[in-house]
Amino acid sequence: MNSRSIEVLLIEDSPGDVRLTKEALKEGKFLNNLHVVNDGVEAMNFLRKEGEYQTSPTPDLILLDLNMPKKDGREVLSEIKADTNLKTIPVVVLTTSSAEEDILKSYNLHANCYITKPVDFDQFITVVKSINAFWLDIVKLPSNV
Repeated sequence: MNSRSIEVLLIEDSPGDVRLTKEALKEGKFLNNLHVVNDGVEAMNFLRKEGEYQTSPTPDLILLDLNMPKKDGREVLSEIKADTNLKTIPVVVLTTSSAEEDILKSYNLHANCYITKPVDFDQFITVVKSINAFWLDIVKLPSNV
């Protein structure tokens, strides 16, 4: 298990899904700091350390919803993977869409994985715990120092 604290950025506009994700992370007892932004514009400001986010940490992992206001997740994913300073950060698309076109487009934009959010509470908790166990415990992430 990682001994250092992991920075996770959740880009999600649904307060319910934010709450469930926080709960799953707490239940999983992972050493991480969860940062939440509610739309794509805010996400890019956070990632580029602009405006109110000048002192924000560089995330070790990004959990990205596709359907958001202002700038959707597809645009955010495209910008992250086109940015030399951000493209190595793993991006997990975590969305309600199971449309084949969304899955294909996300992988074409270099998403690291694509997960459809379960509607069942217990399954959602299990999925978030699994994401964290895999990405924060098993996978070796680059150091963002």
